[in-house]
Amino acid sequence: MKNLSISFKAKIAIFAATLIWGISFVFMETSLSEVPPNMIIGIRFTLAALMLAIIFFKRLKQTNRQYIIQGGLLGLFLYAAYAFQTLGLNDPITTPGKNAFLTAIYCVIVPFLYWIVKRKRPDIYNFVAAFVCIIGIGFVSLNINFTMGKGDVLTIIGGFMFAVHLIFVAEFTKDKDAILITLYQFVFCAIFAWIFSLFTEKAPTSISTGAIWQLLFLAFIATGVALLLQNVGQKYTNPQTASIILSLESVFGALFSIILGYDGITVPKIIGFVLIFIAIIISETKLTFLSSKK
Repeated sequence: MKNLSISFKAKIAIFAATLIWGISFVFMETSLSEVPPNMIIGIRFTLAALMLAIIFFKRLKQTNRQYIIQGGLLGLFLYAAYAFQTLGLNDPITTPGKNAFLTAIYCVIVPFLYWIVKRKRPDIYNFVAAFVCIIGIGFVSLNINFTMGKGDVLTIIGGFMFAVHLIFVAEFTKDKDAILITLYQFVFCAIFAWIFSLFTEKAPTSISTGAIWQLLFLAFIATGVALLLQNVGQKYTNPQTASIILSLESVFGALFSIILGYDGITVPKIIGFVLIFIAIIISETKLTFLSSKK
């Protein structure tokens, strides 16, 4: 009974993380109206890194050259992923809902990148998922002239970079403290963001109180707390179940976007969202949940 309680709480923790990330797409959209993209990323990951450093201060003594080098590489990939995602969201045509679902294609891309790195061929479910996902992206992103907006393209590139980041995380965290290497990738992600912000962006003359609260939410809740919930939750949840729950991030992103008036409901969008979600489920679960248990 105790184990059941722990398992249930773990699933709730992962669910809470996806809920937080879902609402963060809307907060990113509203923050962009006052603060430039790279500055948002810089603020977000600087504060998140400080939070982890304070909470897990004792782990810093394990730092060595590998943590710094690999943390720097992961930070570069993480920055690229968030930069393309945020720039995509900055396009007026790309709503938070579209941004959430298009970003989620990393779930489908990962098996094919893993094929390149490990020479392990994706199975039939991965190929079917990729096909369904491409059709879904078409419904979500293509306009009447069958062209895709700049923001949608940038978001898809961001999704690809998230997939690259996941592949390297899997490789680098095998024999290392996951929290410590996460801390260093946050530090380097923030450094890259501030460098690009310094040379390409103009700092805002003023930031409203509302935007400040949104930035604090993105830093401490959407990055620090949500990451902690995911790590703890996945420790006590099997990967298949965890992946299904995590895929709900895109659903929550679209839902909050519609509720708060950023996204209109159209038949093509609904079809596209459903297809992308189905592709994620196929890729992550291999449809094993359809097998009857005896």
